[in-house]
Amino acid sequence: MRIAHIALWTADLDRLCRFWAETFGAAVGDLYESARRSGFSSRFVYLKDGPSIEIMQGPWITPQAATEERQGYAHLALSLGSREAVDAMAARAAAAGTLVSPARTTGDGFYEAVLKDPDGNFIEITV
Repeated sequence: MRIAHIALWTADLDRLCRFWAETFGAAVGDLYESARRSGFSSRFVYLKDGPSIEIMQGPWITPQAATEERQGYAHLALSLGSREAVDAMAARAAAAGTLVSPARTTGDGFYEAVLKDPDGNFIEITV
């Protein structure tokens, strides 16, 4: 068994797809507009490896602050392959204002940094 894709709601589909493309080099798929559910649209973003991410938008989705821990997924973790890659992406995220936590070795031995997407969702980057 493997994860086929994950899905993420947003109030701004284009902005979030652009973030994934610019920050992670993701390929962005074609726009899907539902004929069955008025106002629903989505695009898949594809990273080099692993499951794809379906980014979905509907007029019923409103922005919300993601600044507190809450029930549900805490973050998405992306393995970049090296400490140098983590440091480089963390530096770019700091310059872009999206870095939440700088690169460090955690108490359980992981080297990671945390950034946030435009909707405030946390993305952990690790070796």
